[in-house]
Amino acid sequence: MTHPFDDPDGVYQVLVNEEQQHSLWPNDLRVPAGWSPVFGPDTRDACVDHVESHWLDLRPASTRARR
Repeated sequence: MTHPFDDPDGVYQVLVNEEQQHSLWPNDLRVPAGWSPVFGPDTRDACVDHVESHWLDLRPASTRARR
């Protein structure tokens, strides 16, 4: 059995928190508090592509604001 976060054939969504950090999340799991869906549900590859094209600065938003 494949872990739900590693299933290459699973359906996922992309979540974002208030620090603008992204997370790949299995679609059939409840969205945790503090996170909001921003993409999906879609394939794992599509969600990974979304994360890679939208989360360009991996620092939390609060640390970017201090610059």
